[in-house]
Amino acid sequence: MASAIEKEVNPHFEDFLFDWRCKTQLLVGGYGSSKSYHVALKILLKLLQEKRTALVVREVYDTHRDSTFSLFCEIIEDLGLGGKIKTSSSPMTVRFPNGSKIIFRGMDKPEKLKSINNISLIWLEECSEIKYAGFKELLGRLRHPTLDLFMILSTNPVSKDNWVYTHFFIDEENERTVLDDERLYKERTIIQDEVYYHHSVADDNLFLPQSYIDQLEEMKDYDPDLHRIARYGKFGVNGKLVLPQLEEWDHEDVMRDINSMRKPLFKNGMDFGFSESSNAVSRMCVDTEKEWLYVWDEYYTKGKTDPEIAADLEAKGLRKTLMKGDNAEAKTIFYLQQKGFRILPCYKLTRIENTKKMKRFKKIIISRNCPNHIRELKPLTIKIDPRTGKEIPGEFNIDPHTFSAMWYGLDDYEVANVKGYNAKRK
Repeated sequence: MASAIEKEVNPHFEDFLFDWRCKTQLLVGGYGSSKSYHVALKILLKLLQEKRTALVVREVYDTHRDSTFSLFCEIIEDLGLGGKIKTSSSPMTVRFPNGSKIIFRGMDKPEKLKSINNISLIWLEECSEIKYAGFKELLGRLRHPTLDLFMILSTNPVSKDNWVYTHFFIDEENERTVLDDERLYKERTIIQDEVYYHHSVADDNLFLPQSYIDQLEEMKDYDPDLHRIARYGKFGVNGKLVLPQLEEWDHEDVMRDINSMRKPLFKNGMDFGFSESSNAVSRMCVDTEKEWLYVWDEYYTKGKTDPEIAADLEAKGLRKTLMKGDNAEAKTIFYLQQKGFRILPCYKLTRIENTKKMKRFKKIIISRNCPNHIRELKPLTIKIDPRTGKEIPGEFNIDPHTFSAMWYGLDDYEVANVKGYNAKRK
């Protein structure tokens, strides 16, 4: 039946429609690029050829009705197959004459996934909205005794701290690189480590009116982040940066500046963690005349006991270095004091007060010898309340342990504010 179908498609997706070489296929693109349309068409053609059960997943089940389910219905009618392929809206299903079927589920109703068997093809639409744990659970649901298995993921790119980016592209925290996303934007289609990557933008959709593309271009004047995503389909930093004055420098340049200061002020802070959170030490120097802050050294680890941390700090020569630590970790601070470390609890400033202080530095310069500070702080953005769309003061897109360490180390230093107060040491 599939061989008798004629359908005009966008040239950029022609090869994708019939390429089943890779089990995992990731489509990343801007608004209006037609990626979802061609994924749905690809699945329909496959299920016409082979008897399969396909599972289509979104984070919220009810969003299928006006997106994926509606798209399948539209394509079926467009192909003139409405009399052969049956659709049902309650529950949402698509059934084929050869016994193939498409079922729809949402991660907001996980109990509905437990009864599914013999799924050989899964499509995760808007996969960046699905939690990483959900993605891994769905991989376990993908099984069939005889058929090849396929997982198709489609999404508009979001922040680089989203699991889609860290899993399929670059995970800086774990020093893991699968594919440089800039290479994908240039080459458009790549097979890397048995994953099929496909990138698309609105210009690839020849059926779009120019007025739609013009609307996407207008976004650059009022929302640059959304413009990057919608118009060019690129990952990046989403939201308002917490530290827009941050710069990363070569270590030699950082130390040259520090060594030439007339009045350098050295500060050291430590944040504590264990399995889920990290231990971080931030070694800083303040140029009290310029109000520039330099981060010149760091310690960053996870999953270590207090004795192991003490041994690490000893090895870094920090036993006699005055540090300020999280006042909520009195037990760990006391342990380190007993071992001879000069560490004190910090004052109880709020997250909002600490953040305002950091934003008053005219420049924050981080040595490239401090990759964890750069990784956490350079893309750090203010968290947005999804219900109201408003910023949540003192809350961020990640839990930045290095930022906390900096707060603690600088808790007794006052940065000149915009009203002109002189910086001072307490």
